[in-house]
Amino acid sequence: MPSGWGSRVGTAVIAITAGAAVAGFLQALRNSQILPHLETNSPKSVDEPVTVLVPARDEEETITDCVAGLLAQDKVSQLSLEVLDDASSDNTAHQAVTSANGDSRFSLRKGAGEPPAGWLGKTWACHQLAQHATGSVYVFVDADVRLSSEAIAAAVTQLRNRKLAFLSAWPHQKSQTPLARLIQPLQQWSWLTTLPLDLAESGSDPRLAAANGQFLVMDADAYRQIGGHSSVQAEVLDDIELARSFKRAGYRTGLADASQVAYCLLYKTDREVIAGYSKSLWRAFGSPRNGIAVAGSLLGIYLVPVLALRQRGVRRFLGALGYAAGVANRIVAARTTGGKSWPDAILHPVSVTAFAGLTLISVRRHRLGQNSWRGRPVSIQST
Repeated sequence: MPSGWGSRVGTAVIAITAGAAVAGFLQALRNSQILPHLETNSPKSVDEPVTVLVPARDEEETITDCVAGLLAQDKVSQLSLEVLDDASSDNTAHQAVTSANGDSRFSLRKGAGEPPAGWLGKTWACHQLAQHATGSVYVFVDADVRLSSEAIAAAVTQLRNRKLAFLSAWPHQKSQTPLARLIQPLQQWSWLTTLPLDLAESGSDPRLAAANGQFLVMDADAYRQIGGHSSVQAEVLDDIELARSFKRAGYRTGLADASQVAYCLLYKTDREVIAGYSKSLWRAFGSPRNGIAVAGSLLGIYLVPVLALRQRGVRRFLGALGYAAGVANRIVAARTTGGKSWPDAILHPVSVTAFAGLTLISVRRHRLGQNSWRGRPVSIQST
């Protein structure tokens, strides 16, 4: 083996990882320029019937503000609100009714018990809600999401103006714990960095799909045409798979930043962060094996340049380039989606390491059958 061969290989590895980090930054920068935003600067009035659908299981702490905010929506003349009490063990139903205060647009539905074989809890709840929906547009909203008064009008207007059948409006993700602050921003960062948004919207490739089930807006006819939530009944990542179902049927799907009109506080403790991500990360990239491969690749791209900062000459330069690209990437993502860029961006390698750790936890729990959410096992038939 020739002298210096190992040194050249090491330099090549650092160069490849730095190049990948730069490529990710450039993709995020391009996406930041074309990503649509939901804004409250007087969207058009929506005259078609819109049904808002809220699955709620043990949400007594959140459902009151959720219902009040949805019934206070402006510029939606034919709004109806359906809330499903999904076998809650607390006072979710009572709190929802109290908050509605007799509003005729509100209906509370009692869930039909535990999901039947082949269904997961949330997909079953959403399916039941859709059976009662009457609007030409369906808006699925999680109970822990808070919307400004014109959020739904803005979202429906974009759905129609962009000629979409499915729109995922991405709320600002509030973080109250150290782990959440490390992990939550990676949601938007991931698709800004890897997904060509123009191709994702105009094309039919189901691999070019991203979605967040917290705030989904869709054409009702198209939803029924694809089979609704029955097409994703066993999917823990039902939001992404639903977007893929629309794409497979030839419908256009799209993303929008909703950080100006919506926010969500999903996790209040680090234990909830671990439970929430571990239930689904094993599936995020198709299979546990793929998930481990992606986590390993991200570690390589964003940790190797940092380690190279201890080297000299060209290696140090390449390491600095790769690290700077990762930091710049996070700054772009934060500014594009209403997140925090300081000091979070400089800790991007730590965030990626935490993500890799959660992926390993998720895979292990999945293989042991230990993943669950809201007291229900997460059992997926397909892998």
